[in-house]
Amino acid sequence: MDRTITRSGTYSGFLMHVAQRRQQWRLLLLPVVGLAGLAYAARLIDRSRLKAINLRLLVGKRFRRSEIAPLAESYADKVIARGLHSAALEQIAADREAGYRLLLATASFHLYVDAIAARLGIDDVLATQLDEPDGADHIHARLSGDNCYGEAKFARISDWLERNAITRDAAHIRAYSDHVSDHPMLHFADEGVATTPSRKLKRLAPQMGWQVVDWRTKRRH
Repeated sequence: MDRTITRSGTYSGFLMHVAQRRQQWRLLLLPVVGLAGLAYAARLIDRSRLKAINLRLLVGKRFRRSEIAPLAESYADKVIARGLHSAALEQIAADREAGYRLLLATASFHLYVDAIAARLGIDDVLATQLDEPDGADHIHARLSGDNCYGEAKFARISDWLERNAITRDAAHIRAYSDHVSDHPMLHFADEGVATTPSRKLKRLAPQMGWQVVDWRTKRRH
């Protein structure tokens, strides 16, 4: 989702959206967020730990879904209004019209991705989940299972296909991504499409026979 159909990443934007509208004093913790980013860049913590730390700092160690849900909805409205590539929306509509079942697989949190997906008419969502040990209304700032990224994302897609009794030889799969970490998914698909790709993916795509599309300008290569 992030930088594939959206113009920029949504995770940091969501955290800022919540902090500004819920507990503005948490914005004073942004220098600590920056330190966590440096620790990730230095490979002292992994991506999953970074996401959990930032969520804890800007949203809280533990919070109610009912309290965050309206903010997730308003953030989704914001993303839909100003944050999407128009060409991505056109492609989603074209794939839906062609009869494809639309699956959104993303490392972003279900916490707000579900609201964005609903507005886009997406059929199914695979996203990073948060721990809810105390029941449906209580969420903790830690991941439940793997970050839905790279190989873990592809594993989730494979599990989803199995749960839905979709066999590989009976399906035609078209996959879109902007990042080289989605190499397993793109390789698995019948049609891999590198959308406004990162530098590494842009170099890899021609070698793998994947189409390259710049959704900022609608150019195809």
